[in-house]
Amino acid sequence: MSDTWAIDPEDAAAALATLRGAKRVLMPMHQNVDADGMSSPLAMRQALATYGVEAIPVVTDGDFPSNLRFLPGIDAVLIYGKDELPEYDMLCLIDCADRKRLGNFAKENPDKLDGSVPIVNIDHHKTNDRFGVVNIVEPEASSAGEIVAEIFKLWGIEVDLGIAQALLAGIYGDTLGLRTPSTTPHTIRTVADLVEMGGELEPIVDQLFRLKPRSTICLWEHALHNIRWNGPIIWTEMTREGFAHCGAEMAEAEGIVNFLAGTQGSRVAVILYQDEDRKGWRVSLRSLERTMDVSAVAAHFGGGGHPLASGAHVEGGEEEKQAFIKKVAELVSAAPQTTPA
Repeated sequence: MSDTWAIDPEDAAAALATLRGAKRVLMPMHQNVDADGMSSPLAMRQALATYGVEAIPVVTDGDFPSNLRFLPGIDAVLIYGKDELPEYDMLCLIDCADRKRLGNFAKENPDKLDGSVPIVNIDHHKTNDRFGVVNIVEPEASSAGEIVAEIFKLWGIEVDLGIAQALLAGIYGDTLGLRTPSTTPHTIRTVADLVEMGGELEPIVDQLFRLKPRSTICLWEHALHNIRWNGPIIWTEMTREGFAHCGAEMAEAEGIVNFLAGTQGSRVAVILYQDEDRKGWRVSLRSLERTMDVSAVAAHFGGGGHPLASGAHVEGGEEEKQAFIKKVAELVSAAPQTTPA
């Protein structure tokens, strides 16, 4: 992973000028929001407030994960479909490679995402198609949090404890505690800077990695019980019945697919999460092989993401699910093989 990426100062200036020109900015988050997808908009909200710009983070499907309630400013987050959205004249999408990944917000507001409302697009996924009027997309960055930290430097933002804590959570969440191949010296320097600015790692590590409710253990048991192998892939599924039986929320399944990716003899790990309406599956793919580009596999099904961590969606029931698994196994088998990273 390269350590030479840098944000064009002109792009950063254009983003700030565009955002400052708004009366109110809405920041819808990608579906099944994770630490990076939640914390980076929270940090942006605080930074824009210093310019007198109101920015409102919005969870686009369901509630926000309980393990992210420790984040500074979390009470400002609105829940789409539950809270009434105020009028807005600009969108800022952070950590969202595809507008279709904005959950129910995308389904019910296609007219807001067709270009009629200006979008500032900040992301680190290589599959991002640069859909904004301003695009700051850095695929070499570990996380959206790392990019936002660089943007704030160029804007001259005084990073306080709240911003530092939010950005640290995003970086730690996406790098699994600085353990993924996307972690570079630049990432580690950014983390060190944020800690010096007052950020605290212990509560982040506790909430993201150490502490687990009993419902999470139950959910992991459900996932491990359903494990199957198909050629070079190991896979499992998370049904709505499993979530209901355990009293668990979607976010509690985070980490299972990363755990499975380390299984010797398997090149790719796949986990399928059944949709609430039981008419499809959200899919996560992971690999530890540096030349095993799972984003190319995901793209075959209309998805995308990173080379070692990607996602897609499969419509249909059991027959379509099995056809999907069979095709993924074929694509992985045809890919060049290397030793684990």
